[in-house]
Amino acid sequence: MSELIQAVLESEEKNDLRAFVSQLRQQEKNYLLRNDILHVYSEYCAKNEQSEKLYTFSLLGKLLYYTQEIIQEDSNFCFIIRPHIASQEIYRVTADLSVEAMTVQELLDLRDRLVNKYHPNEGDLLELDFGPFYDYTPVIRDPKNIGKGVQYLNRYLSSKLFQDPKQWLESLFSFLRLHQYNGIQLLINNRIQSQQQLSQQVKKAIAFVTERPSDEPYDEFRFQLQTMGFEPGWGNTAQRVQETLNILDELIDSPDPQTLEAFISRVPMIFRIVLVSAHGWFGQEGVLGRPDTGGQVVYVLDQARNLEKQLQEDVLLAGLDGINVKPKVIILSRLIPNSDGTLCNERLEKVYGTDNAWILRVPLRDFNPNMTQNWISRFEFWPYLETFAIDSERELLAEFQGKPDLIVGNYTDGNLVAFLLARRMKVTQCNIAHALEKSKYLFSNLYWQDLDEKYHFSLQFTADLIAMNAANFVVSSTYQEIVGTPDSVGQYESYKCFTMPELYHVVNGIELFSPKFNVVPPGVNENYYFPYTRNQDRVESDRLRLDEMLFTLEDSSQIFGKLDDPNKRPIFSMARLDRIKNLTGLAECFGQSKDLQEHCNLILVAGKLRTEESDDNEERDEIVKLYHIIDEYNLHGKIRWLGVRLSKSDSGEIYRVIADRKGIFVQPALFEAFGLTILESMISGLPNFATQFGGPLEIIQDKVNGFYINPTNLTETATKILDFVTKCEQNPEYWETVSQKAIDRVYTTYTWKIHTTKLLSLARIYGFWNFTSKENREDLLRYLESLFYLIYKPRAQQLLEQHKYR
Repeated sequence: MSELIQAVLESEEKNDLRAFVSQLRQQEKNYLLRNDILHVYSEYCAKNEQSEKLYTFSLLGKLLYYTQEIIQEDSNFCFIIRPHIASQEIYRVTADLSVEAMTVQELLDLRDRLVNKYHPNEGDLLELDFGPFYDYTPVIRDPKNIGKGVQYLNRYLSSKLFQDPKQWLESLFSFLRLHQYNGIQLLINNRIQSQQQLSQQVKKAIAFVTERPSDEPYDEFRFQLQTMGFEPGWGNTAQRVQETLNILDELIDSPDPQTLEAFISRVPMIFRIVLVSAHGWFGQEGVLGRPDTGGQVVYVLDQARNLEKQLQEDVLLAGLDGINVKPKVIILSRLIPNSDGTLCNERLEKVYGTDNAWILRVPLRDFNPNMTQNWISRFEFWPYLETFAIDSERELLAEFQGKPDLIVGNYTDGNLVAFLLARRMKVTQCNIAHALEKSKYLFSNLYWQDLDEKYHFSLQFTADLIAMNAANFVVSSTYQEIVGTPDSVGQYESYKCFTMPELYHVVNGIELFSPKFNVVPPGVNENYYFPYTRNQDRVESDRLRLDEMLFTLEDSSQIFGKLDDPNKRPIFSMARLDRIKNLTGLAECFGQSKDLQEHCNLILVAGKLRTEESDDNEERDEIVKLYHIIDEYNLHGKIRWLGVRLSKSDSGEIYRVIADRKGIFVQPALFEAFGLTILESMISGLPNFATQFGGPLEIIQDKVNGFYINPTNLTETATKILDFVTKCEQNPEYWETVSQKAIDRVYTTYTWKIHTTKLLSLARIYGFWNFTSKENREDLLRYLESLFYLIYKPRAQQLLEQHKYR
């Protein structure tokens, strides 16, 4: 039995539990989530005049704090308890307080009965369990180390080298012989025939390069090394070659995790990378602000630029520029013939500021031109992914003149395409979710049948299960994206156990303790986003133009609202107009606080101004809602709403213009997977007030370089902002202090240099792991293919039939 329940039952608080359970029976809801549970408990304590101590410090309070869900069925209650991160316990509690453990299967059946009370399942549902496929792979034990997979893997691999050095050194030797570029052998040649000979020749080569000038170029002693068995790839100078050979020598003689990572990170094995961002409106100009674009487009473009730059640096350091090695990065997206003035109808577009990074757009097959020649929402995109992957494989092979070395998926659709491509081409696959919709929409799996016509979650969640389990490694922006916080479930964690009534049960959807998970946060494009104090890098005409647009410009079809006093401190936010981004919530928070209106103006850069300009249902709803809030709270003269598309340079300067006026940035999302706008505004120098639900918890250090807000508590949010504004008015240096700490936070933790170095290191180490381990992934991949062809594909085909008549 749970220690938490046991402690309550063996204490004087047993009667409190009995009374609390009695109060639960009086609730209209029979399915309570954590906030509901704590609310009922708070009411219970108040009603019974119980002390604050009972609510906060009692055993019962502790039990209910860790209880994620309570489900009532007849007179019994099911308690789902999460005593630790990434763990779950399930108990049935009866009226007389007898407690028994429930299985996952029993819990899923109970949830099904809740949905289909009058039509219970006849017979068993398909049960998905990925657990057995992880039995033969190393597993992290301590939850604190989740997301540090590569560190664990390095320890595991180096310990294997100690345990069975002969086998592992043979694997290492075979791995080094594997690498070529366009038919040119790298690292070692046929003069070295065994791992014993490799060890001997490494020592000879070290002695040879040690005697040469440290800065002597590799090409000047290349042929001597070749006679010893060493081909290009060890370094560009005598010193670099010596360093790399020394690391290998140390790895052979006395392996440890740091040495293993240091060596594998230098192995030249990644030259061609595919970044998949499939659902479209992917371009460098005129695409932001469209449905389903925004942070992901910015992220992938910045990642592509910086990956190419890092690959070029790695090639140079490895001494491969002499054999004409040219790294290439391709962003794979869909071609949209009706591209509304953007370049989304161009097959190939070079990424600005790069030598060899490209956007490759592949058209969808014309099942129905009304659909396939136009933008398609990410929620409707599923029927086209398989044929898109097949067509893309041919295009990628032509562009690379061979196979890529790494495929990185972005978002669910891109990750599924990455799976299909990686499976066909036998290439390392990396997943980046950006957002997993399952956590964003409450009960989205439980009531999928009601939501499927609009969102098609049955396809999306199936695609998620396939892609995340197939991936060789998963990159998340934050720890909590994987396993949440002590009191909230992580995005990936939500896939551990769930039901889709009448479709399937997932009893073990993902192994959270697998070393495939790695936290690698993105960076900020420092060409566009930099501190407002760097006046030498700012364009004065842009500053004046954008200041006028934000605060005083009149008679513009893209601006709503005229400010009575433009000199008030600006509260600024910039995001898409959708429900999750919650800009309407910020407007309502501002509208409800007269004190805030006295001190500040609200400036929003968001989407469109008119419903007829949008083809996204959710955006249209939010436009109507925002106008209603402005009228309801009479915010005329106090708010500016800009429905503009901004270039990157303009969006960077807008943050700085707000900072010039000592403004603040508010990110009020109901949930934010990471928060790129938070990084952009912080590096610009803006104090941030950001949602406590999601990634901002790890970016911002509360009350140091920013502030957490609960966007569902409008009064509390307004009070926090007002307190800060009041402090700044009393002491202007306070704004400067928080501003500088925000800037420092980004530069020390969130740069693209840090990101790309780590990502490429991961790709090499997981490539090494897949080569050297005896892990048999084929059974897992066959299982995933069955899921794709037996569940995903038939449902996608049904949706495609609907699309034919639109």
